[in-house]
Amino acid sequence: MAAYDGKRAVVIGGSIGGLTIALLLRDLGFAVDIYERAPRPLAERGGGIIVQPETLRWFHERSSRRAHTLATSGRFVRYLGPSNEILYEEANKWAFTSWSAIYGALLSDFGTGHYHLGYTLSGLRPHGQTVHVQFEGGVATEADLVVCADGIASTARRLLLPQVERRYAHYVGWRGSVPENTISSTTFDLLNDALTYSVGDRTHMITYPIPGPNLALRPGQRSLNYVWYRNVSEGADLDELLTGRSGARSDVSVPPGQVQERFVVELKHAAPRVLAPAAAEIVLATADPYIQPIFDIKIPRMTFGRIALIGDAAFVARPHAAAGTAKAAEDAWALAAALDVNHPDIPGALLKWETPQLELGSSLVDRAAQMGERSQSDNTWIPGDPNLGFGLHGPPRSACPPTAINYY
Repeated sequence: MAAYDGKRAVVIGGSIGGLTIALLLRDLGFAVDIYERAPRPLAERGGGIIVQPETLRWFHERSSRRAHTLATSGRFVRYLGPSNEILYEEANKWAFTSWSAIYGALLSDFGTGHYHLGYTLSGLRPHGQTVHVQFEGGVATEADLVVCADGIASTARRLLLPQVERRYAHYVGWRGSVPENTISSTTFDLLNDALTYSVGDRTHMITYPIPGPNLALRPGQRSLNYVWYRNVSEGADLDELLTGRSGARSDVSVPPGQVQERFVVELKHAAPRVLAPAAAEIVLATADPYIQPIFDIKIPRMTFGRIALIGDAAFVARPHAAAGTAKAAEDAWALAAALDVNHPDIPGALLKWETPQLELGSSLVDRAAQMGERSQSDNTWIPGDPNLGFGLHGPPRSACPPTAINYY
């Protein structure tokens, strides 16, 4: 008999973090239901992911789906100059995947029978040895454990920690992807085997290959994913940019096809002036680029009796450390381990889990913010600087000192 047979868990949010903790809780014996506010499946959301070990841990340890079928890789980290010259290069293998690849594989493992779409959280209230969970429209349920994984715009965070505010970083990420087989041979040769930077005056763009349609992993059949970080002042400029073609302003993202045409035209006009030609080419080839404003969020606590906040519902770090999905997965694995060790004391397990996760989340937010300031504000981003590396727990120290390069 599993440790928590007869107990019920509710997971708020059905993205990567929510699916990971739901699978782990089910392995502990919980009867688990996921409630996702989106009315339709999430498979087409999100872009590329630079893979950290935590992100694929489920597939290495518990799934019949093999991790290597979900990711592609590059052999170098490469910086391009204004004429596509290679300013800096180091051998450094990274794996890359897409949000939809991981989401689809996790959902396949969890199944859709207890994955409920169109449920918007409206209330959380302790009720004896359970938690009362209220949704808009009058639907309610009870659970022995509630894990909130409802992302950057978390309703749970707002309900439990109304004083916490997100801090806009004064820049946005323009995102998109293009099929490798649609770009020039020169650009393909520069980008297909590397995580590639194009760095300019208070801006930078990162590019890497991700699986193509039907999880195609062969070079030439994949897609090239990118994020171009561009400074945008808070206020009227940001409000206009985040107002989609429907006239509605979004706080979190403007999805593909909804960005106002005038902003897409400006983006493509700026790309050849600011970016290396290879980077500019894939921006120009993108049919529907989309926008994500960049935020920092820190919280003072993650547990509330039998309720826990994980992933972006807790801490939101800028994408520069490539650790957002890894943080959500690590929160989930650590929580499952604490519940296993401290059975049957659910509130006690959550409290023991909370302290190291608070420290991890806070340090990640600080490190990613420093990376962003160096590239978007201070112009002190130096290739090879070990403080600019990826990872949830911080990059390893480089054996070679970084070399300053003038990009501008």
